[in-house]
Amino acid sequence: MSFIQQMARRDRVFDFLAPQISPVDVRHGPILYMEDVSVSFDGFKAINGLNLTVDDGELRCIIGPNGAGKTTLMDIITGKTRPDEGSVWFGSRHNLLTMNEPDIASLGIGRKFQKPTVFEALTVFQNLELARATNKGILPTLVEQMNGEIRARIEEVLELIGLKELWQQQAGILSHGQKQWLEIGMLLMQRPRLLLVDEPVAGMTEQEMEKTAELLTSLAGKQSVVVVEHDMGFVRSLARQVTVLHQGSVLAEGTMDQVSNNPKVIEVYLGEEA
Repeated sequence: MSFIQQMARRDRVFDFLAPQISPVDVRHGPILYMEDVSVSFDGFKAINGLNLTVDDGELRCIIGPNGAGKTTLMDIITGKTRPDEGSVWFGSRHNLLTMNEPDIASLGIGRKFQKPTVFEALTVFQNLELARATNKGILPTLVEQMNGEIRARIEEVLELIGLKELWQQQAGILSHGQKQWLEIGMLLMQRPRLLLVDEPVAGMTEQEMEKTAELLTSLAGKQSVVVVEHDMGFVRSLARQVTVLHQGSVLAEGTMDQVSNNPKVIEVYLGEEA
C-alpha cells in the first residue's frame, strides 16, 4: 500500500477529511419510522396524522388517488418539506426533522423523481462515475485513481441495471426506460440504505415495465425500497407490502390482494381505476 493510500485509510486519524455520520441503527426497529405526521399548505392538510414504518431491506409500494399525499410524504422524508407536527426517524439514531436535505442524502436516503435526470451529453459509464459516493477532496481523488474499486462498482451497477452492453452509449440517445434505469443506477452508486422511487414506469413499454419490476425486486434485501406508483398491474408484479394513502393518511396496508379487496380502498381509489 502506497503512502498516499495509507494516509487516506478511513481507520486512521485523517478521518477528519471526510464527514462523520453515525451508522444507521436498525437493531431496535424499522429503518424508517413516521408517527403522527401532519403538514398543511394554506389551510389544506396534505398529510394528516400519518403513521408509517418501513423495515430494513423491505420493498414497499405506496398507492393512492391524486392528492392523497404521496409526493408530500417523500418530500418530508428527504427534508424538502418540514411537517407541522410528528416524528420522522431513520433507524433509531437519526431524527430527520432536525436535518437538512444534503445531510439526509448523506445518511443513505436516495430519491428518484418521475422524470429521469441524467447527463445526456455523457456516456452511461460517465454518468455512473460522476454519481459515485465519495469525498471530492484532492487526497481521496488521488487514491481513487490508483485502484479499481470505483470501476468494479460501476461494472456491478451496469450489470444490475441491464446497461452493461451500452456502457459507452451517450445517455441522451437511450430510450425512456433505459434513462430511468440509468438514474436508478446513479443512485445505487451512492449505496443508499433507503431508495425512494416516484412512478418509475410512467411512459414505459410493457417490456420495460417488466424489466423495471425485476430490477426493483432484485434490490429488496440489499436496501429498503419505497415505490410510489399508479399502475396497478406493475404494483401487483412487485408482490410486496402495499400502503394506500387517502387524504394524507394511511387508509389500508397489506398485500395487493388484501388492499384490492378492501371495501374502503375500492370506494376511494380502485373503483376509479376500473
